[in-house]
Amino acid sequence: MYGVFVDANESLALIFEQLEKHGDPMVRIHRDPNIMPDQLPSVLEAAEIAIIDHTALPTEIARKCANLKHVVFLGTGARSYMNPEELAELGISVHLIKGYGDTAVAEATIALMWASARVLAQMDREMRAGKWLREDALQLTGKILGLIGFGGIAAEVGRIALGSGMRVLAWNRTPKKYPGVDFVDLDTLLAQCDVVSLHLLLNDETHGFLSPQRIAAMKPGVILVNTARGALVDEAAMIDALKSGHIRHAGLDVFNTEPLPADHPLTKLPNVTLSAHSAFRTPEASENLVGAAWEHCRRIAKG
Repeated sequence: MYGVFVDANESLALIFEQLEKHGDPMVRIHRDPNIMPDQLPSVLEAAEIAIIDHTALPTEIARKCANLKHVVFLGTGARSYMNPEELAELGISVHLIKGYGDTAVAEATIALMWASARVLAQMDREMRAGKWLREDALQLTGKILGLIGFGGIAAEVGRIALGSGMRVLAWNRTPKKYPGVDFVDLDTLLAQCDVVSLHLLLNDETHGFLSPQRIAAMKPGVILVNTARGALVDEAAMIDALKSGHIRHAGLDVFNTEPLPADHPLTKLPNVTLSAHSAFRTPEASENLVGAAWEHCRRIAKG
């Protein structure tokens, strides 16, 4: 069985090589993180397995990959890049990787929360421009953090926030329990929380989950953090709420359009802290991710 890692950046390629074991299926590393979807049929050639980090695989392109039977997607958000149901109709199985970066993403979530509360990015920009900005911050000790969705990442965020003296509320579509976390209905969470952090998977049910109505129901002056998926939020309503001050500040790692265009409205707002979909990017998380990809390949090769 033959596979291709189609869009490896150099750091992931090196880890992939280091974790290869004797007897592993043959996987060629295509070192081009900027590959375009229409190049995939030629890059995959006779490959039965495609390992994909961030490249879109439209169904019409997949049809042209005659031998492709498996896609190992490096993460959980494959739906942002392909349609798993349509691929299944072509006989192509999509394999996801969960839990590899729970701690990394949780730490980034906390970092964005604190940076937003302390207005750090704005002060940094102003000082580099020769201005001495001194703006009142929000003290988070004793404040309420609301977690929308409660998987492994949210559990880690809750653990860290509880340790810093915050109260933590959570809403999840199925019942959960976690020490120190109070699970409440969504309306209660939106109304009471000083910080709201999104931790949902993106699918048809959650697309636009944070709607204009739910944004309006949030506590005035709330901090919004999103390290999950941009499309979970109605972007236009979020921008309006940031302009009005209903949302005090947003810490965003994910966007509807990635890379975020330089002239995007979010880049013009002072009360937004931006990071480039990099919450999961630590050496530890990358090693977990690539190791899990190899395990998928080994399992597939064994039938």
